[in-house]
Amino acid sequence: MTATPTPSHELHDLSVVSLAQALRQKQVSAVEVASHFLARSRSHAELGCFVALDEDTTLAQARAADARIANGSALPLDGIPIAHKDIFVTKDFVTTAGSRMLQGYRSPFDATVVSQLAAQGMVTLGKLNCDEFAMGSSNENSAIAPVGSSQPEAVRNPWKLDRIPGGSSGASAAAVAARLAPATTGTDTGGSIRQPAAFCGVTGIKPTYGRASRYGMVAFASSLDQAGPMARSAQDCALLLSAMCGPDLDRDSTSLDQPKEDFSLQLEQSLAGLRIGIPQEFFGEGLSADVRMAIDAALKHYEQLGARLVPISLPRTELSIPVYYIIAPAEASSNLSRFDGVKFGHRAKNYTDLTDMYKTTRAEGFGDEVKRRIMIGTYVLSHGYYDAYYLQAQKIRRMIADDFQSAFEECDLIAGPVAPTVAWKIGEKSDDPVANYLADIFTLPASLAGLPGLSLPVGFAQTEADQGLPVGMQLIGNYLQEARLLNAAHRFQQLTDFHLAKPAGF
Repeated sequence: MTATPTPSHELHDLSVVSLAQALRQKQVSAVEVASHFLARSRSHAELGCFVALDEDTTLAQARAADARIANGSALPLDGIPIAHKDIFVTKDFVTTAGSRMLQGYRSPFDATVVSQLAAQGMVTLGKLNCDEFAMGSSNENSAIAPVGSSQPEAVRNPWKLDRIPGGSSGASAAAVAARLAPATTGTDTGGSIRQPAAFCGVTGIKPTYGRASRYGMVAFASSLDQAGPMARSAQDCALLLSAMCGPDLDRDSTSLDQPKEDFSLQLEQSLAGLRIGIPQEFFGEGLSADVRMAIDAALKHYEQLGARLVPISLPRTELSIPVYYIIAPAEASSNLSRFDGVKFGHRAKNYTDLTDMYKTTRAEGFGDEVKRRIMIGTYVLSHGYYDAYYLQAQKIRRMIADDFQSAFEECDLIAGPVAPTVAWKIGEKSDDPVANYLADIFTLPASLAGLPGLSLPVGFAQTEADQGLPVGMQLIGNYLQEARLLNAAHRFQQLTDFHLAKPAGF
């Protein structure tokens, strides 16, 4: 379903598909669209989404898009604005990864994901806040002051400003929900696309590990990090993911030798006979009534669409938390060792010798959560503990992946909650990092297995304390089954309008 283009004050309510149609038909110019979203981004600075805006750069890209449209050489996504999570390096905007360690850093090149979207004609609005080095579930860990502020602040959820938007791609989700951008990029290491998408009521997809290049993505955990898009609908995400994915074998050793695919071609397939697996471990103690109610209602919609619900088991779900919080910090401790004050980034001003420079630079440059994970990772990799912790975690990771393959013998997709609750209050879990970690229990298994996962909005909380906050449902597919996930989400969104809802005041 495509909307009719509307006056400029309503441009932000158009989907990526509708904006592309309006631009191709010359009902609006790329410069008008870019100017509109830049103005919205500045007028809603209270959300803390953007950490870098450059009007001259954005409008120059928009004028180039208008020129191509005018001379008949338009690109598929020409003139569509997009904002990038500040974990992707960009030559035209500073890249900080939410850390003092990289404050003011400007890359000499663009990340592959950024360049691939630009090659389709997309216009970069700016860079979006994130948890430092993508480490967090709430977007409260950034050390960078957002545009319009003089000091670091937590990103706010546009549905309720006292709530977190999720993390680490919280600003990416909040920007789409608040209509500050029609589309954004995010990264998902343990759920950091799916969880904020659920908390902010938007659609987000993490593709199969290796589908999207990691080149130019500031690394957190190299065997887990994966890029993906966020937008309001699965239809929009299909267009974006088609542009983002593809082999990058010369620059990313983990890139899959898998040809580019147009994920929008399968969006109208019937769901009749589709087997949706329902893991019993996803619906036990700890799942809030609000989330359970919305997921149950969504599954009934799928049955109306012809799908069949199949009970399955993922018996090692609970082990995903200790496994992830051994493997991810171990990889982080290795990846972040490059930030030592020697080659680039922050360097302490006062030190006595080289060793003291390393220590002082890293003490000043890294935040508490990053230091915590580096220490955990260094510990589990140290002599005497490698076999006891890291090696055992890798063995269980393989078992978790095997559990999914056993499940996919009985079903085509797996459905369940994204998180046990809706978005919590800013600061509520700041003093209890383990409580933050536990919120990832439903997203971690797919990440550890390298499987594609999608979050789509399926309802709103009804209880008094959380009333009106979005609830997301997760769909997990087998390897390289992104098209099937997107089709299942699209057919649901044709039947419902949760993805069209927007927060009051935006």
